[in-house]
Amino acid sequence: MPGFGSVELTLSLLLLLVLAGLAAGWIDAVVGGGGLIQLPALLVLFPDMTAVQAIATNKVGSIMGTSVSSVTYYRRIHPDLRTAAPMAVAALIASIGGAALAAFIPESALRPIIIVVLVGVLAYTLAKPTLGALTELRWEGNRHYGAAAGVGLVIGLYDGLLGPGTGSFLVLALVGVIGYAFLPASALAKIVNFATNFGALMFFVPAGHVVWGVGLVVGCANLVGAYIGARMAVAKGNRFVRVAFLVVVAALIVRLGWDVVAGS
Repeated sequence: MPGFGSVELTLSLLLLLVLAGLAAGWIDAVVGGGGLIQLPALLVLFPDMTAVQAIATNKVGSIMGTSVSSVTYYRRIHPDLRTAAPMAVAALIASIGGAALAAFIPESALRPIIIVVLVGVLAYTLAKPTLGALTELRWEGNRHYGAAAGVGLVIGLYDGLLGPGTGSFLVLALVGVIGYAFLPASALAKIVNFATNFGALMFFVPAGHVVWGVGLVVGCANLVGAYIGARMAVAKGNRFVRVAFLVVVAALIVRLGWDVVAGS
């Protein structure tokens, strides 16, 4: 099926692309980490696509999904926009800076550190079964909003610099650092993740790296998956989101660990 830039999209590739987008959108909406499926799928299904094209095209798919999941969560959970706004603005600015730094810092130097952090996160969450069951904010007023902006800066920088698992890191920080329950944390994370994706696309779109045909197809599938995932998370509550979080963090450890081993 021609007409997708320099990429040929056959019917079988189209079906696999839609399945990857659906799964990624669902995972992203529930707890973040859909890039674990969507980005590798783009690289495998379209071997002629460059790495930067795959990353840019993945962002198009992701931002379409996070837009619909953000709206769905907002309508049903009503996350505090006074918290989301400073986080999102800080994350957007930091993601642009992270993208600029990415050319100077090799991913191979960062991945082992991130794996160690994720193992600690997994162990800590398993050891505290009540973590994220209830919202118990650690600060109030300006200290709360300052902490939210600080989280946005750190994770936005990571998203621009490396990227995998950004949504999961946002949920973790909102639960473990600021004190939200898992469900409202996931709702806030979607708003912030939308901002980080938008920041990255501010670089990728003018540079012409996006393969728009592929991006729009995977984005439409991601959008549907995100809508279903957000509604399921709202319906099933904190325990469901917590279990999904643990599964995605474990998968992220395996994925990054494989990358380290394969690259050594």
